[in-house]
Formats: sequence, C-alpha cells, structure tokens
Amino acid sequence: MENKPENDPDNEGKGFQPKVLLIWLAILAAIVGLVVVQSDPQRSHTGISGGITNVDQLLLAAKEDKIVRAIIESDPKGGEEWYQIKGEFTDYPVDPESGEIPTGQAFLVKGRVTESDYKNLREQLGPRLRESPSSTVWTDLLFSLLPFLLIIGLLYFLFVRQLRMAGKGALNFGKSKAKMLTRENEKILFNDVAGCDEAKEEVSEVVDFLKDPKRFRKIGGKIPKGVLMVGPPGTGKTLLAKAVAGEADVPFFSISGSDFVEMFVGVGAARVRDMFEQGRKSAPCLIFIDEIDAVGRQRGAGLGGGNDEREQTLNSLLVEMDGFDGHEGVIIIAATNRPDVLDNALLRPGRFDRQVVIDLPDLEGREAILKVHAKKIKLCEDVNLNSLARATAGFSGADLANLLNEGALIAARRRKKVVERIDLDDAREKISFGRERRRVMDDEDRKIIAYHEAGHAIVQAVVDDGLLPIHKVTIIPRGQSLGSTMFTPKKDILNHSKRRVLNQICCAMGGRAAEEIEIGDVTSGAAGDIRMATNIARSMVCDWGMSELGMISFGDKQDQVFLGKELSRAQNYSEETAQKIDLAIKEVIDQQYQRAQDILKEHLTALHSSAEALLEHETIEGKHIHEILEHGKIISPVITSTPDDSKDEKEEIDESAATDTKEDKDDEIQPGGEPAGAPA
Repeated sequence: MENKPENDPDNEGKGFQPKVLLIWLAILAAIVGLVVVQSDPQRSHTGISGGITNVDQLLLAAKEDKIVRAIIESDPKGGEEWYQIKGEFTDYPVDPESGEIPTGQAFLVKGRVTESDYKNLREQLGPRLRESPSSTVWTDLLFSLLPFLLIIGLLYFLFVRQLRMAGKGALNFGKSKAKMLTRENEKILFNDVAGCDEAKEEVSEVVDFLKDPKRFRKIGGKIPKGVLMVGPPGTGKTLLAKAVAGEADVPFFSISGSDFVEMFVGVGAARVRDMFEQGRKSAPCLIFIDEIDAVGRQRGAGLGGGNDEREQTLNSLLVEMDGFDGHEGVIIIAATNRPDVLDNALLRPGRFDRQVVIDLPDLEGREAILKVHAKKIKLCEDVNLNSLARATAGFSGADLANLLNEGALIAARRRKKVVERIDLDDAREKISFGRERRRVMDDEDRKIIAYHEAGHAIVQAVVDDGLLPIHKVTIIPRGQSLGSTMFTPKKDILNHSKRRVLNQICCAMGGRAAEEIEIGDVTSGAAGDIRMATNIARSMVCDWGMSELGMISFGDKQDQVFLGKELSRAQNYSEETAQKIDLAIKEVIDQQYQRAQDILKEHLTALHSSAEALLEHETIEGKHIHEILEHGKIISPVITSTPDDSKDEKEEIDESAATDTKEDKDDEIQPGGEPAGAPA
C-alpha cells in the first residue's frame, strides 16, 4: 500500500475526490439557478383562468378589492415608464376587517404604468402594494458576468487542470515509481512462507541486522548490500520479499524492473538515481526490485549496436549500488528467474553479495506449503496432506496453492460442504494433464487411441522399476491430447540414470509400436512421443555422455541475450562428428522402438485386453494394467465419474459437438502423458 498523505499533489486525479464532486455540484446548481432566474416570468403565469393581463384590468380588480397582494417592479428593458406588477388576486372581495388574507391566483402584468395609475393603485391597495426594484447595479453585473464565469470555470476543470497534470507528469518522467510499503498494512510474515527454510533464513539475517545492527558490528561484520533471489517461477520469491516487508521495522520500497523502462531516452537512469535518493532519505531501508532481468541483462549483446537505453539504466544501477558515493543503509533485494542473462558486474560481491536459490520444494517443503494454504479451506478428515505432497512431485508453491483452490472449486461444484480426497485428485489431474474434453469420435479413432495408450501403459508397466508407476490411462481428451497415460513419480527425480532414460524412450515408443502391431499402419499420433524421445536421446549423446562417442559435450547451449530464447547450438565439432551424433541418436531410438515392439508382442493378449477395457470404461487405473498382465483380466472395480459430474460432462459433450471443428491429425492424436521428471 502506498504511503502518501492525502494532500500529496501526486494523488490528484486518482480515485474518488469529494472536493471535485462538490465543485461540480456547485457549478451545476449555479447553472440551474441562472436558468431559473433569467427565465421569462410571463411563461410561468400563462394559462391562468380569469387572469389579469393589463393595467386597466388590474385597476378594476383593485377597486373591487379583489387584489390580495401586489409587487411593482421597474422593467429596465422597457424604459422608464415600463413596469411589471405581479401578485395574487381572488374572485371575491377581500374583507380587510377580518384580518385574514386569502390565497389567490397569481397574475403578472407588464406594460406602461403612468403616475396617475400608480397613485390609484396606492390608494386602492394601500399596504397590499409594495414597490421593489427588479435589479440593482450589482445584480445586473452579476447576471451579465455569471455565464462567462461558468464557462471559464468549466474550461479550467476540463482543460487547464488536465494540462497542469500533464505538465507535472512530463516533469516527473525521471521520478522513481517505487512504492513504499508500511508494516501495518502488510499481513504476510515469515510464518506464512513455507518450503524454503534456507532462503528464509538468509533473508531473515537482513531483517535481524536492521533491527539490531550492533550485534553484527561488534565483531566487524557487514550486512550484504544486495540479495539476489533466484528460482523457477512460482517458487515464492516475491512472497518472500513481502514477508521481509512485513517483518522489517524499516521503510520498504517495491518496484518492478520494467518500471525503469520508458519510451524516452535517459528516463530509466534518472529513475534509478531518484530511487536511491529516496532510499538515502529513508535510510536504513529495503528496496525490492522484482524481475530485475528487465534492466540487468548483459551489456554488449544487443542487436544493432548503438547507445542502448537499457545499458544506460544498468550503468546507473551499477554505480548507485557500489559506486564512488556508495549508499550506506540502503539494502537491495532483487528477484529473477533468469540469472544466466544478468550482467557479471551486477552479480559481483559489493553489489549482490548473496544469491539465494529458491528451488522447487521437496517432500517436506510441499507438505509445509500445503499446510499453510489449507488453513483457509475446509478439508475432509480423509485428506492426508503428506500423501498429497508425495503425489505432487515437481509442483511449485504456486501450483500447490492452485491445487487446493481447484479442489475447493470442484467440491463446491459438486455441492459438498468439505473438500474430499477425490476432489484434490481430480484437481491434480486437471492441473497436470488438463481438463477432460468430451468429443464426438467414431469407432476407428477410438480404437487407434485405445491401442496407442494401451501400448504406452503395457511397456511402462513392464520396464518400470517402481519409481514411475502408472497412475491412470484414459482415452478421454485432456488438454491438447486425445488420450493420456499418466504417471505419478514416487519421489523427486533429481538424477537421470541411463537405464531409466532408456526406459522412458522405450515407453514413448510403445504407442507407435502398438499401432503398427494392431492396425498394420502408423498415424501422426506419435508426433509428441517422437519429439520427446529425440530430445532425451540428443541429451544422452550430446550432454550426458551416454553413448559410444564418449564423455564429450557437443555444443553448449547459447542463450541469445535480448532475444530471450535459445536460437541455436554452437557447433564446435566437425561435420563428420555431426554425422556420428545423428547416427548415435537414431541408434538409441531404433533400439528402444524394437524393444517396445518385442515387449508388446510378448504381451499381446494383455495389449488387447487393455485396449478393450479402455474402449469399454474410457479410463482405467494403473493397478488395472498390472492385473491384466498378471491375471489376464481386471479384478478391481473400475470407478467411473461421480453422479454429480454426469450432468456437467453431458453438457460438455453437447457443447463440444456443437462447436467442434476439424483439426489436423497431428494436433488431434497427441501422445500419452509425458513421464514426470523426463528431461527436456
């Protein structure tokens, strides 16, 4: 929350402003009043039955004592002898002795009133007639200037005020956009951050130093000037920075790396200088820069050469962090998921003294994260967060929070009062493999998909060593694929042995092998399988030294700075070696394809049984595949969709049938679920 006083000029034009509303209401009221005052009074008195329209009728009514009251005013528009007389009259004489003045009908007379007429009126009406000047010099001046004042005021609020704000914005291009956070308005603390205890400990040292600097200075220690938090997306870098803001007793400024980038040259560098100037005024303080790779990319690698605005911003940042002047009391905390593209001068000690790695959480970390997010969700007693953490290997903190939220949404849609384990399992499958998409398919397509997925499942069930068991096999479309073979790793996969990656390639080839064995033809459904197997085989040959070519790295990955992705591999080997690499990759894939064919031919009966079970039930579990291999049939009951979901699924079928368009075969038949932890 930005901590700015209410009278800060920077707050003008932002949000609801009662003063501006009152001014506009006053202008509107003045316009309405002007219209009412300057409107023709004659119009408001027209149509009165038996009304008095001229002086003669007024004199006659006065003689008959039918005038209740009258006011005579001079009319400057008509001349000296022109007057307007307004008042009330009645159809019967007024009794002056009773003392009651009845309410009559309004009249208005405009015209020439002579001196004798005026004397007769005075004699007849007496105190019932009074004279009032219609206008004075000041009222005439006010009515003549009021339209101009209203127009000028309107132009001021519409144009002048906007020009003033625009001018101030132009002068503030070089001002920092860093927002100051206050502890009272920040509710996230270290206790709300789980799964990264080591990173939390290192960052908490900065907070401890700011709270009690003498404890560190007594032995000559200096607090790091900068802390760089590195990790994949969703691991909690920004959340940890929010926790620092909640724990620290010092001013905390927050800014994004993209806030330094502007369309004008030199603005980024000016904002960096202004940000550190604000920090010095509030020292000691913390400044958090999110996504610092937006301005901290390596210099000299831009395309086209010239004076790059990004490099000017980075140079200013380098000087401010550790330059000739220094910045005592200003501690920088930055976050990025691309540390490889940052400039080396930015990473050296004295600027970012520490690099805190926030990696994907392990089993204990996932369980702790689930416990934190589960406090706000009503969970059933059958939900075991430890087993859920074991089944979510590779999930980040953001994925785990999304998992519990999706489970709560699914439970609410099923009209449940608490979230059950089945809801969380469905949410995990939805996040990992995509939501089910019911489509209209003919028998031939369903048969091809069933044998394709059965081939994956049979091969994986045979070659698996227990680390990557089959979770489910389905021919219901999920995500962008028409069928999926899902795997659930038993533990976090940190290393890839040669035996296991060969098993993964063999499993990927199982779908194509099953198609060729049963149908006698091949389809484009194995496109994704082939792509994944090729990537694994290339990594084996070029990066991991798992081939006859030896332990040689062929071509390091070169990240092209400012392009943000890998464009090519640096070919630092001969054409003859390139041919050997291609042959080695092809040999690995061919061997595993032949291996997959041999496994399926050996278990041909199990392949047919699995495909028939998929055609019948559409989704079977991994234990059913093992039962088919051991007993030749499914023994355990097959759990179908819950009754609460049948209506939603039927609606999805109708909707997909109505809106489905024909796609290319490459896009329709995608490979089965990719093994978790498979190297890319």
